[in-house]
Amino acid sequence: MAASTTPKPTRADTRPAAQREPGFAGDEPVSTCTELSPNPALTALHGHPASLPLAVAFSGGADSTALLHAAAAAWPGQVQAIHVDHGLQPAADAFASHCQAVCQGLQLPLTLVRVDARHESGESPEDAARKARYRVLADCARERGLRSVLLAQHADDQVETVLLALSRGAGLPGLAAMPARFERHGMRFERPLLALTGAELREWLRRAGMAWVEDPTNADPQRTRNRIRHVLMPALAQCFPQFHDTFARSARHAAQAQELLTALAQSDLLDMGGQPLIASLQALPRNRQGNLLRHWLKSTHSAQASAAQIEELLAQIAACRTRGHRIRIKVGEGWVERVGERLAFSASI
Repeated sequence: MAASTTPKPTRADTRPAAQREPGFAGDEPVSTCTELSPNPALTALHGHPASLPLAVAFSGGADSTALLHAAAAAWPGQVQAIHVDHGLQPAADAFASHCQAVCQGLQLPLTLVRVDARHESGESPEDAARKARYRVLADCARERGLRSVLLAQHADDQVETVLLALSRGAGLPGLAAMPARFERHGMRFERPLLALTGAELREWLRRAGMAWVEDPTNADPQRTRNRIRHVLMPALAQCFPQFHDTFARSARHAAQAQELLTALAQSDLLDMGGQPLIASLQALPRNRQGNLLRHWLKSTHSAQASAAQIEELLAQIAACRTRGHRIRIKVGEGWVERVGERLAFSASI
């Protein structure tokens, strides 16, 4: 990770409102307060079927700042903020102090929590931080009697996720990118800003004179997402001006297709009594076998099989024609083995 300096709050004008030139909210002229365009995040929340009371995952960055202000305006008295410190950079204390100041100004309860986001062997620091963040957000929200957590990912993040999935050769689950709502660790998470771009949110913050902090790691060219954001996204905007909408539409198509495949896998697995039966698998087309096995491994054992592992497993299933045929293949953190006429998964010891 590149060395980072203490972030400075970013705002159009840091002076108190009484000391600013009349008719200005920072660098953009605003003749009257009524001419300031509404917070696009608040517009996105209009008609949003919220599960109240709720929390906003508040990093202090531009996107979550716009979302926090919108949620506070949309549901007075029903909103709290949770700030997660991953302990990954020296600027973390400055982030937390800024979040405290913002929440005090909005008179919103704020929970500050630090997590251990150290990654395991073969796991990226970003993946480890994300997993830790979801768990602590769910735990904190539940402890405070909250029913959902709002996340500030937007259209740019969705495009970056699709491009990352494509670069890795991902299947439909990866191409489906980020769902608008999902459940994890017993908590409901929602992303109400997926139709908005980061530029829209920052433009409103600048015109409203709102402060936010910039994460120094967002400029680190060693991070793949940053290279996508600063190199690929401008090129896409120039070649395909509607790329936010078209990428989002493709992601929805992938998600719909994956829902059908999941339903098919659930039905096939149920017909086998909930555990893959070798003879029944052999009676299915090869692609349908792979679909069932991926679903079984992920949904039942939280094991993510690579394409090579699935292909090897399918080859072993096809060759399994005698009682003495042995199957034992490494998948994720465990092994898929033949136990009698069925397949079983055992975790590595």
